[in-house]
Amino acid sequence: MVQAKTDMQARARELRRAGRTYDEIVAELGVAKSSVSLWVRDLPKPERKVREHCRAMAEARWEPIRQARDLERRQAKTVAAQQVGTLSDRDLFIAGVALYWSEGTKSKSHRPSERVIFVNSDPDMISLYLAWLRLLGVDQSRLRFHLMIHESADVASAERFWTEHVGPGIGTFCKTTLKKHNPKTVRKNVGEDYRGCLAVRVLAGADLYRRIEGWWCGIVSSVRPVDQ
Repeated sequence: MVQAKTDMQARARELRRAGRTYDEIVAELGVAKSSVSLWVRDLPKPERKVREHCRAMAEARWEPIRQARDLERRQAKTVAAQQVGTLSDRDLFIAGVALYWSEGTKSKSHRPSERVIFVNSDPDMISLYLAWLRLLGVDQSRLRFHLMIHESADVASAERFWTEHVGPGIGTFCKTTLKKHNPKTVRKNVGEDYRGCLAVRVLAGADLYRRIEGWWCGIVSSVRPVDQ
C-alpha cells in the first residue's frame, strides 16, 4: 500500500514536470486534487506554452466526443419536432393560454389588475404569442410594444431587430426603457444575441384578461383529480 502511494507520488511529480495541470494529473491517476497539490507543490508551474499544448491535446481528445453528442442532440431535436407536426387552432389555443399564464402579467390579490401584458426575451416565444393573439381575433392596432434593455447593450440594433421581427404595420413601438448598468453585476445575458426583453401589451384588455383567466381555470379543472 505504501509502495503504491509512493509510486503514485513519483508519477504525479513526473507528470507535473512534463507540464501537466492539476486537473490532468487527477484525471490520469484517479486521486484527490488535494493530494496532487501536496505532492507537487514544490515544483514550478508549467510554462505557458507547455500548458497550452497540454490543453490543446486534451481538446483534441474530447472533440470527437463533443461532435458525437452534438449529433445526438440534433437528431433527438429533429425527431421531437416531427412528432409535433402541424398545430390545429385548438392546439395553438391551448398552448397560448398556458404560455400567457406562465409568462404574462397576472392579477394579484394584493394588486388587482386586469391588463394583458406578455414579456419575453425569446423571439420564438414572442412569435407564438402574437400568433395566438391573431387566433383570438385581437386587432393588431391594439398592440403596444415596449423594449427593456441594459444601457450597455447595442440598443439601436436591438430596436431594429424587434421591429423587423414583429413585422410592419403591427401595433406601435413605445419609447425604449434603458436599465442602468451596474459594473459590480456580472451579467450572462451579453453578446450579439442579447436584445433585451420585449413587452407586448393589449390595449383595453380587461375582457380578454378575464377570458384568459377562465380558460386557464378550465385547463386546470380538466386535469385535476376527480376527488379534489
